[in-house]
Amino acid sequence: MANDKRKLVSEIETKISIRNKDIINKYTSGLFKNAILEYYGIKSSAKIKDLINVEFQVVEVSEARADFVFLMDDDTYKHFEFQSSYNKKDLTRFARYDSLLYDRDGRPIQTIIIYSANVKTIDECLDIGTLTYKPINIMMNKFNGNTIYKELEAKLVAKQELTDIDMLNLIFLPLMKSKLSKNELALKSVELAKTIEDRSKRETCIVSTVAFMRKYLNENQINQLWEAIRVDSVIGSLIQKEVDVAVDKERLNNAKSLLDILSIEIITKKFKLSKKEVDELKQYKEQAGDNN
Repeated sequence: MANDKRKLVSEIETKISIRNKDIINKYTSGLFKNAILEYYGIKSSAKIKDLINVEFQVVEVSEARADFVFLMDDDTYKHFEFQSSYNKKDLTRFARYDSLLYDRDGRPIQTIIIYSANVKTIDECLDIGTLTYKPINIMMNKFNGNTIYKELEAKLVAKQELTDIDMLNLIFLPLMKSKLSKNELALKSVELAKTIEDRSKRETCIVSTVAFMRKYLNENQINQLWEAIRVDSVIGSLIQKEVDVAVDKERLNNAKSLLDILSIEIITKKFKLSKKEVDELKQYKEQAGDNN
């Protein structure tokens, strides 16, 4: 039984690591749209209109997926990246994202890079001569995690309703300055989130923290985080369901992209789909005029 549980945890974590951004997007899209700019003190006359997925189908960009890109109501983009370390090569990668995105959509782009508390010094911009890339840099070591945790704890003990800013503080708590490690802060964040009475807010904070911290914690630490919430069968089942939906979506998208290359027989076997499902996928692609 213990081996079966460990296997289940491993399978779920593997799936989360593959599709964590989709899960985060689903649970935080409204939250991010309403409060993310205010949370990081970014002044903007434009409001966030939508949170979009951006993937660059080019060989020369490794890890060709920006963390978060928001479409603003003035038809510009805000591009967010979350970093646990500083490397000048990351700036060239982010600049390449922006260049590709601008080339594709023609919208002006402003990039915001959020560095976790362990990052103390960075280059404010990337100057390569003709071009200068100057993002907005947010240093999480300026956020006092100990103080913010105590404030959130007091608010929940008093059964006060959490604001959007409170929820973002809870999700981003592991990135803040503290005597505790990211892993310890993530565990405290989840344990505190479990006391939220509002089910929707509780789910958003817990699921988002687990998925978000995949970028910052190792496998053993993530398993500790999972064990902390697994006792809540409702949240555990919810995460499993969201992961399965995200992975299934990825499987169908991959199958669709190969319809013009592989035979129906090979696709049914490769992606474990029925012939009827493949036929429906092909029909949908033809009706949509999808050439990808």
